[in-house]
Amino acid sequence: MTEIFNFLFEQYKTYETIDIVLEIIAVIFGFLSVWYSKKNKVLVFPTGMISTLIFVYLLLKWELLGDMMINAYYFIMSIYGWYIWTYKSDGEHETPISKTTYKEKKISVLIFIATLIFVYAVYSYFEKWTNWTAYVDTFTTAIFFVGMWLMAKRKIENWIFWIIGDLISVPLYLYKGFTFTSFQYFGFTFIAIFGYLAWKKNLNKNPLTS
Repeated sequence: MTEIFNFLFEQYKTYETIDIVLEIIAVIFGFLSVWYSKKNKVLVFPTGMISTLIFVYLLLKWELLGDMMINAYYFIMSIYGWYIWTYKSDGEHETPISKTTYKEKKISVLIFIATLIFVYAVYSYFEKWTNWTAYVDTFTTAIFFVGMWLMAKRKIENWIFWIIGDLISVPLYLYKGFTFTSFQYFGFTFIAIFGYLAWKKNLNKNPLTS
């Protein structure tokens, strides 16, 4: 048991107390954000913005550029998503849950490819291709960029991208030494699965939006 505990938390001995506290706070608000997303509540965005701001600071400090860019992008897309979710095109009804259109699928592919190219360029500029995790970071960043864009558009397919990205992130963050963040993504995986089922149920009740 001691060996397992040391494996999970020993690295925190070298961290500043404030950073550990900030990571825990960011994880809590991250959970709240995903939970509100599952519930289809607009509070997903303000809670998510708090979490991402903290993670941007921590990840920049820890020189994890890919992860930092993901969270910076989350923050920006949260502002956009907040507007889309609350915008009432007819003055009465907010943007409903719906499936992606053919055009949106093409845009998703473009976002994925553009993200891969962008992260590759950034990592090359800062000479970050020194560990295999950089390649995984590039892939997960592209997955999460698409997932966040689809969530901001209130598209049910966003959950599929979150589930894939979360499953990859659990062992990835554990390897990097960020146990609390790894636990966060482990929890995210289950919430994302239930989120997909909840949104699908909502969509089935309103077939006109599909």
